[in-house]
Amino acid sequence: MCYNTNMATVYTHQSSNVAKTYLLMGLFLAVVGGLGYFVSAYYGNPGIFYIAIIFSVVMNVASFWWSDKIVLGMSKAKPAKREEFFDLYTVTENLSISAGLPMPAIYVIDDPAPNAFATGRNKEHAVVAVTTGLLQKLDRPELEGVIAHELSHIGNRDILLMSAVVVLVGFVSIISDMFLRSMWFSGGSRDNNRGNAGGVLAILGIVLIILSPIIATLIKLAISRRREYLADASGALLTRYPEGLANALEKISGYNIPMKTANTATAHLFISNPLKSGGASVSNLFQTHPPIAERIKILRGMNGTR
Repeated sequence: MCYNTNMATVYTHQSSNVAKTYLLMGLFLAVVGGLGYFVSAYYGNPGIFYIAIIFSVVMNVASFWWSDKIVLGMSKAKPAKREEFFDLYTVTENLSISAGLPMPAIYVIDDPAPNAFATGRNKEHAVVAVTTGLLQKLDRPELEGVIAHELSHIGNRDILLMSAVVVLVGFVSIISDMFLRSMWFSGGSRDNNRGNAGGVLAILGIVLIILSPIIATLIKLAISRRREYLADASGALLTRYPEGLANALEKISGYNIPMKTANTATAHLFISNPLKSGGASVSNLFQTHPPIAERIKILRGMNGTR
């Protein structure tokens, strides 16, 4: 039996996620503050720096309290009625009880592409969203595997960190683009007598602005990929049937049409990349999810270790 070792890993993962969430928020504050500092120094306007700091604090608060609502709105998810999605409700209720978790809110996305994600700031305010395509294509054991995977994200305390990434990384990219455009468009109207110091500040500011969204994207990719492996393992342990999730992943990966509401900001939240853009010709470094074939192989290997 390998469950004790795996569960110890889960508990270690849970405790580290809180620290990583605060680290991400601190990094966001530093990046936005850095952008604001260089732009304010470049234009000789300290007010820009203060505005950047205030904005970054507000966005950190928003990412904690409202990231789930932002994600659900971006995904066009709607609350699921129990009488209409009875099987989904019973599966989620039973697995929530087994996992010792409160029943999450359940949302449905009207999309034929099979997929699912979890979001929220903690287990008491968690959401599981699935597509109509997932409900149509999976049988009950496969649906249990997917829901167990998403409940594992909740139990492992991934959801706040992964949801905050949507808000914070997205705004780093937007702010960087705004600053960069303003610097280019106003380049001809600046005083030309700032000297070498002004030139150095301009270069450093442009470099920081260009690198910020790249760094933010790499953070998003690193966060999501590691968590998918652990959620697969935790979900399989919860159902005691790894084959259910493995079969579900096969069906999900076999559907090659992107989701209608898919976008790069929320792609890392889903159980499988909703953009369907990853392929053998694209480096794994730039994939939001680990290879499906590798995840299936690991899950089926668990059948012999129970």
